[in-house]
Amino acid sequence: MYKKILFMFFYVALALPCFAQETKDFMSAGSKEKAPRVLLSTNMGEILLELDPKKSPITVENFLTYVNKKYYDGLIFHRVIRGFMIQAGGFNEDISRMNPSEESIKNESFNGLKNKKYTVAMARTVDPESAKAQFFINVVDNVSLDSSPEKPGYAVFGKVVRGMSVADKISRLPTQRAAGMRDVPTATVKIIKARVVIDK
Repeated sequence: MYKKILFMFFYVALALPCFAQETKDFMSAGSKEKAPRVLLSTNMGEILLELDPKKSPITVENFLTYVNKKYYDGLIFHRVIRGFMIQAGGFNEDISRMNPSEESIKNESFNGLKNKKYTVAMARTVDPESAKAQFFINVVDNVSLDSSPEKPGYAVFGKVVRGMSVADKISRLPTQRAAGMRDVPTATVKIIKARVVIDK
């Protein structure tokens, strides 16, 4: 009995380094995974977003939750400001307001990512912790939207990697006042569908 216990002890002791190495290899492999990408197919062209879950884990998870629920399908870019940004995720084609299913998320604007040209960030109210589903694409460098030691900013969670010209084209559309809002494009810019892209 004693010899059997002693044998089991040495077996486990020998197996532990192998298990530790396998775990290390798995973690290392996981860190090399490609960043998730989301393709926005609009009636004005395609915009491909690459997300940054390493620096914006909460924001990326939230965005992907809405994408996977097909929440963005049929919604419009309802706010367009030339030389600033284009915003979507809050209104239908008839400019009726959507009611996001998820709770507001933590503001991750202190993650080191800046609101540079062609980055994608979360829209919110004056309350820094109020972001839900609306997002915007910067079409210029918007330093004023970045965080500072004194105040939180607008959390960047990815960037446009294809379709910059489409974002620019949308940003140059003429706008009007509609449904009590300014900067609504006179032409409807609809997200036909938003889908996670799987690289093969």
